[in-house]
Amino acid sequence: MVKLTNAVAPLIHEVEVMDEQGRKKIGHIPGERPLTIYLDKKELVTLMTMGGAPEALVLGYLRNQRLVSSVGVIESIQVDWETESAAVKTKCNTVDVEQKTSRRVVTTGCGQGTVFGGLLDDIDKIHLSETAQINQLAVYEVVDHIRTKPSIYKQAGSVHACAVFKNCGDHAELLHFVEDVGRHNAVDSIAGLMWLEDQPGDDLIFYTTGRLTSEMVIKGAQMGIPFLLSRSGVTAMGLEMANKLNLTLFGRCSGQHYLIYSGINRFIGNTSDVHTA
Repeated sequence: MVKLTNAVAPLIHEVEVMDEQGRKKIGHIPGERPLTIYLDKKELVTLMTMGGAPEALVLGYLRNQRLVSSVGVIESIQVDWETESAAVKTKCNTVDVEQKTSRRVVTTGCGQGTVFGGLLDDIDKIHLSETAQINQLAVYEVVDHIRTKPSIYKQAGSVHACAVFKNCGDHAELLHFVEDVGRHNAVDSIAGLMWLEDQPGDDLIFYTTGRLTSEMVIKGAQMGIPFLLSRSGVTAMGLEMANKLNLTLFGRCSGQHYLIYSGINRFIGNTSDVHTA
């Protein structure tokens, strides 16, 4: 069992603003603060985050960057906002962190993201469920649930959201919903929550408000999730990765409109309603 703090930071701040007619009023903006991750006292990276689920964010970051072999090797994650740090202590981590962090790829993350190690090093080791399917009604329910859910974005803007749903055939059940200043933070937080719960991804659907780049596709695949939905679009390399992994990508999801970019063989629905890229 990983020992975790519960260092949730204030997510929204009130500020005085002026509108186009010169009227002063109270507005809301999301929080943003640095969090430097230390793995066994080695400084790894500083993430800019709202701080809504910092322990899950750190755990998911380590998972998706492949800097720890399993959640079982982590003894504790201590987040301290006074020092803006997250100290991770492991028991017997078998990953060569020095070698892994010697190579960096600057990604298309909000601002500039970083991936350690070769982006494609382990892609051939990922095997998604061959039998997983997704129903059109479940797609509609996911999109509608996100549209109607109360959120920081609706109150303050300036954030991305990611969510995972249980794929229940003709409907979908929300399991986790995370908002952060960057979509990569949100997906990493969800990865951390799934890892803590030992939740496999075979019967899950992943949704993001951000675009599906190669890094987002690889993170989804590492989580074992065969279905990725986006309110935004898909990049060429993201599509290439999805085709290689037999992963189904939905983009431009809004209302009852969507585009299926890959993995159409997994889709169950009224084919007359299918929009394909």
